[in-house]
Amino acid sequence: MTTEQPRSATDKGPEDRGLRLVVVLLALTGVSGLIDAVSYLGLGRVFTANMTGNVVILGFAAAGAPGFSVHHSATSLACFLLGAVSGGRVARRPGDGSRRAFARWTLGVEAVLLGAASAVAFTAPEGATATTYALIATTAFAMGLRNATVRELNVPALTTTTVVTMTLTGLAAESHVAGGSGARTRRRTAAVSALFAGAVLGAWLVLHHGMGIPLLLASLASAVLAVTASGRD
Repeated sequence: MTTEQPRSATDKGPEDRGLRLVVVLLALTGVSGLIDAVSYLGLGRVFTANMTGNVVILGFAAAGAPGFSVHHSATSLACFLLGAVSGGRVARRPGDGSRRAFARWTLGVEAVLLGAASAVAFTAPEGATATTYALIATTAFAMGLRNATVRELNVPALTTTTVVTMTLTGLAAESHVAGGSGARTRRRTAAVSALFAGAVLGAWLVLHHGMGIPLLLASLASAVLAVTASGRD
């Protein structure tokens, strides 16, 4: 009769190998800043990652405010929702329940979609209607897929990588100043900083080098994270 030996602290199972999901999600938050810099500055005042802002912009456009497009915003919203539906279906697909495999698969798809968007930005006529809609649709779908994935992973304080409204709320409401414990302050601060840094870098690249480079960087970042993500928080 054999006795199963307890696994030592140095023995790691498949779920433990690679970057912690906290690190992965913080990096993805920075990628969201890149994506929204491209969409808002390069595609005509539309968000393809931050759907909160996009719904508000859609309202502005519907009211006839100048400089906004109902069609752009509606396309972004519809493609984001399609991506989220796809992510939800993948999450419910029968399998071994591996968080690592799920995260890696969806991030790999995101990398491919953002790579395709980058190729379009580099090769298609900038400002052409077909180019604009192709970039909106591709990036919004990728962000919807990713958001469904992040929601399913359910990492505390990092349940979204595209908006930081609730992150800021938690940062303030649970702070020592508010009489809270200050739990996860570092994680929340890092998320806000990552989105800000991604937006700064993305805006600078769009303004000085066009949309192709930030989309390529976003694709490469997603690809690296797809290969290196683990299943542990």
